[in-house]
Amino acid sequence: MTKRDCYEVLGVGRDADEGEVKKAVRRLARELHPDVNNHDPQAEEKFKEAAEAYEILSDADRRQVYDRYGHEGLKRGGQTPNYEGFGSISDLFETFFGGGFGGAGAGPRGGGDVQASVQITLEQAAVGAAVDVRFEVVDRCERCHGNGAEPGTPIKTCARCAGNGVLQAVSRTPFGQIARTVSCDVCGGDGKVAEKRCTRCDGRGREVLTHAVSVDIPAGIAEGQRIRVSGRGHAGDAGGPQGDLYVHVTIAPHERFIRDGNDLVTVLDVPAPVAALGTKLAVPTLDGAEDVHLRPGTQPGEAYVLRGRGMPQLRRPGRRGDLRVIANVIIPRQLTDEQKRLMERLAETMTDSNTKSEESMLSKLKRVLHG
Repeated sequence: MTKRDCYEVLGVGRDADEGEVKKAVRRLARELHPDVNNHDPQAEEKFKEAAEAYEILSDADRRQVYDRYGHEGLKRGGQTPNYEGFGSISDLFETFFGGGFGGAGAGPRGGGDVQASVQITLEQAAVGAAVDVRFEVVDRCERCHGNGAEPGTPIKTCARCAGNGVLQAVSRTPFGQIARTVSCDVCGGDGKVAEKRCTRCDGRGREVLTHAVSVDIPAGIAEGQRIRVSGRGHAGDAGGPQGDLYVHVTIAPHERFIRDGNDLVTVLDVPAPVAALGTKLAVPTLDGAEDVHLRPGTQPGEAYVLRGRGMPQLRRPGRRGDLRVIANVIIPRQLTDEQKRLMERLAETMTDSNTKSEESMLSKLKRVLHG
């Protein structure tokens, strides 16, 4: 297979200095990192190609030979870089940019975390609930129990690394030449390989499973908050602990209540005559109906507060927000002849004292525009 031009691989000009070359390989590393680019099956080969191009162009002697004779000149002179000793793209990234991506000698590593979502009702959020959450997780293969071997078949010492689990590799990086150990590309650092691979997981020792867990939702939880369930994430490596499960909670819209922090807001329809006279009306709350005493002359948008009838405060037992009841004064429609005569008689008796408002025009506009 014909190798691509090193300058083309890194996207730099032939007159690029060492700083530009180093900047280019870092940019490609960000683009090809497995956490970002796991959808591209060619990411590993692309980064090996970029690493090789960097090793050539960052070495003055190699670069001079390459500029004159190309890859063939390096090959004849025994100067061609070789990244085949690296077990995986994670080993490459660790060599170039330090730890954080695993690699040989890392020992047991914890598994990754898992994200899941669950939707609950406002009533469940108010009192707390236990809900079942289903999620997919990478776990130990149930057939081989994680060792990768078909049950009843032996596991032998890896011939490539002689059971050490690591290989020696020397590479030139943006930080200088580094000699280090990398995970064996055959056994993955275990030092042992299955003589016959597990037919269920193809020797990987892992499989994607669907799990279900009951999660306790605390009273007072808010939209968008997360609950951590320890040890229910992806399986760890080399005996490392499992990751955690994070459950993202959403709350279904309620037909009557809107939540505002720990307070609840609801609307109460009040016929205009009733609002003018004042009365006692039953208002639904999360705890059942409760009476609200409307003052005579109640205006549209006027709020009545029921203390302690809102949402509980998270992890503060006994403390609750309030319920704000907004009066929605309804102007009568489709009046009968009798109702019209009564309204006309009422209108004839109205004076300024009946309609005068203590609220300024500017305040009225603000209330209408901003709710």
